[in-house]
Amino acid sequence: MFAMGAATRIYVATGATDMRKGFCGLEGLIRERLESDPTSGHIFLFANARRDRLKLVYFDGSGLWVCSKRMERGRLCWPEPSNGHKVQLSHEQFALLIGGIDLTQTRERKWYRKVPGQESGKLLKSA
Repeated sequence: MFAMGAATRIYVATGATDMRKGFCGLEGLIRERLESDPTSGHIFLFANARRDRLKLVYFDGSGLWVCSKRMERGRLCWPEPSNGHKVQLSHEQFALLIGGIDLTQTRERKWYRKVPGQESGKLLKSA
């Protein structure tokens, strides 16, 4: 499989994508529509209009991965863009999305993190 480190970003292409596209077609969409580099090591997600199929594109350093998933029941709850043609997800949101969970029905909780130079932890809002 592939490793997903803390620096790995996950981008969702909004709108419908033709699931007949392969390596070259999806690579072109990443460059043109998402304005990103397909060899960056980030994960790029695409879905069809019915939201029952998903394609994931990932470059592991030696080659390009194109993985697909077909939902047997139900549909993916695809995030809507706030601006542009892509949405960035956290690793947790990614896990929920590919598991079929509706992200609009979830909420993130506030969390604590120690800020360097301060004695106590500071309450931060999660992104």
